Amino acid sequence: MDVLHDVRREPIIKPVGYQRWIVVVSTFIVAAVSYLDRNNISIAASSLQREFGLTDVQLGTVFSAFIIGYALSQPIGGRIADRFGAARAIAAAIVWWSIFTALLPVVPSGVPEALAMLLAVRFLLGIGEAIIFPASNRLVASWIPSRERGFANGLIFAGVGVGGSIAPPLITFIMLSHSWRWAFWLCALIGLAAGAMWMLLVRNSPAEQESVSPGERLYIESGLPLHTAKTHRVVGWLEVVGNRHVLVLTLSYFCYGYVAYIFFTWFFKYLSEVRGLNLKSSALYATLPFIAMALASSLGGLVSDKLMPRFGKRAARCGVAGWSLFAASIFVWSATQVADARLAAVVLAGGAGALYLAQSAFWAISADIGGASAGLVSGIMNMGCQLGGVLTAALTPIVAHSVGWTASFAVAAAVCLIGAVAWLFVDPFYCLAPRSI
Repeated sequence: MDVLHDVRREPIIKPVGYQRWIVVVSTFIVAAVSYLDRNNISIAASSLQREFGLTDVQLGTVFSAFIIGYALSQPIGGRIADRFGAARAIAAAIVWWSIFTALLPVVPSGVPEALAMLLAVRFLLGIGEAIIFPASNRLVASWIPSRERGFANGLIFAGVGVGGSIAPPLITFIMLSHSWRWAFWLCALIGLAAGAMWMLLVRNSPAEQESVSPGERLYIESGLPLHTAKTHRVVGWLEVVGNRHVLVLTLSYFCYGYVAYIFFTWFFKYLSEVRGLNLKSSALYATLPFIAMALASSLGGLVSDKLMPRFGKRAARCGVAGWSLFAASIFVWSATQVADARLAAVVLAGGAGALYLAQSAFWAISADIGGASAGLVSGIMNMGCQLGGVLTAALTPIVAHSVGWTASFAVAAAVCLIGAVAWLFVDPFYCLAPRSI
């Protein structure tokens, strides 16, 4: 029997302490660095194509190699975080992905096996980065009361926009002043620095963090959903994979990922080669969607949290997410009708911002559904998102070359609309392991 747990009936305890927000801000920084390290290749795409003699389809395969490793490892990464501790799992992941970021520039360009080596390095990089967001959601499930999860997740995923917005100017500057190889090595060093910060500041739960005051610990525990606070049962794989609530959430996030990955893979190349902007102009306008993502992610989470006490969880989570995806589909379609390249970039940035207004709702709901298994639930959900990314990385150039780039963005708008409709079927009160009462 499902247990309905509406945050409007939670005991009201005054917020105290700030250690939970140190965890959130640290996760925000790690998220930003992870997106810098994965997004650098889209900025250096033209340089890689010239150096390795890659076609657009081969380059799309290199993009997809990362996403495949990232996608397939999501549930495993989430389960590792559930079993062995999210903070430790993230620390190991940062070291892993920094190593493979540094290895990509070492791949020799003049050998027949070069493409296979590029694919292998990007695939293994994807495996390393796969732990970040399922593990961060497990941290949210342990550290953040339900009433604050919208803003907490919004702030964490603002790191995606910040990392994405830093990448174009930083990578372009390093490429112009040194080379594309030095851009990757700098990203690896930034990753290792973020890992050192993480190991110093973050623990798995308030119980493991000595600096958490008794008052803050009470405030955190009083705001956790019943199935998180009162049971430690970790749900089995089959129970999660076959759960229809998880599947609907995963379907919507698949649609979300299809649209989001256009910005992470083909957007810079689209501006420079299809719309005709020069390298510096492309670097400038390519930052706009990621700035919009960073602002909208935090705003969407904050608005969702503010709406919850007055209108309830369904309107605050499902309503915000569904309408945001609907708005994103309108923006993406509208951009295809704009002739001016710069204006089209601005309209697409509006689409990216609208999309990311929904981001925190996905992760807040998956944390509430999963509880002690939040890592696995969000890992499966995020695998859906990344499989959407695999499809868009590979399918976009095929559709563009066959029908045109307008058709590629039209397909993305239609997929986004499907994701919006799916939110009508998400139950925000459902939990996988409710406490018996």
